[in-house]
Amino acid sequence: MHYVRHLSRDKVMKKLIRKQGVLILEGRKNAFIHLCMSILSQQLSVKVARVIRDRFLGLYGGKFPGPQQILDTPLATFRSIGFSNAKAGYVHHIAEFAQLHGIEDRKLNKMSNDEIIEYLTQIKGVGRWTTEMLLMFTLKREDVFAVDDLGIQMAMIGLYDLDSGDKKKLKADMMAIAEQWSPFRTYACMYLWRWKDG
Repeated sequence: MHYVRHLSRDKVMKKLIRKQGVLILEGRKNAFIHLCMSILSQQLSVKVARVIRDRFLGLYGGKFPGPQQILDTPLATFRSIGFSNAKAGYVHHIAEFAQLHGIEDRKLNKMSNDEIIEYLTQIKGVGRWTTEMLLMFTLKREDVFAVDDLGIQMAMIGLYDLDSGDKKKLKADMMAIAEQWSPFRTYACMYLWRWKDG
């Protein structure tokens, strides 16, 4: 794969690549619905998130709803299938934003990573981390580094012997290491997550 030689300049990454093999970044269509899905699955186990996701799609006959369909669904209906009050509201906020400003794939594909982060974090309930996950796994952007992700932090503390005592210094050290992985930082994150989970 195109990123292997570049990331292998880092000895730690080279070992991870050798052990885990080549990883492929697969994008998905419909950024709007995947933004909604990422909000509803936050802070839930994979199993619980899948159940709520299936109930959510069940409201719309198993198909992905559009913004208007979501706005036409009362918040109480979302709460009845397992959404918290906050998440029910956030999904409505995303749908309102989509109608007013647009979250179409073709619109986002014309923007840089930083522009998308600035654009989508205007929405109540959508933070930087959520947007970074969308950039990586929906829009297939290859150079995203999720410095605030706990899994990435834990992996880098373990693999690069970083000091976790001072959060500000930890993030600065992480960013300095990640700089050498650019323009393939998304793949580096994938290796770090796999190491942590494995």
